Amino acid sequence: MDRTRVQDWIVGYERAWRAPGTEPLSALFTPDASYLPGPYQRPVVGLHDIGEMWEAEREGPDEEFEMTSQIVAVDGDVGVARIEVRYGNGEEFRDLWIMTFAGDGRCAAFEEWPFSPPS
Repeated sequence: MDRTRVQDWIVGYERAWRAPGTEPLSALFTPDASYLPGPYQRPVVGLHDIGEMWEAEREGPDEEFEMTSQIVAVDGDVGVARIEVRYGNGEEFRDLWIMTFAGDGRCAAFEEWPFSPPS
């Protein structure tokens, strides 16, 4: 992997979040991918279960949000990025994403470290 391919994957993730359904996930994640939604949570494993989590977490493809990203590091098949998301409802998150990629460029292991402002 390189910075450009990691950034392209992040752009694809945002595009998939904005799309109806979960079909775009198959281009982003391997069939047996693991998705860790937070450092102390159980990983979601497999494309089907990731799709179910995906649909439960978002309001839908019309959800209003703005997302920015900055690649922190790429080392071999691992990419790390800072992500900032601001939703139309006022929620905001700063995330650290750790992505381990398979040889075909899809993500095999995804770790998210989400942080929100103190309430």
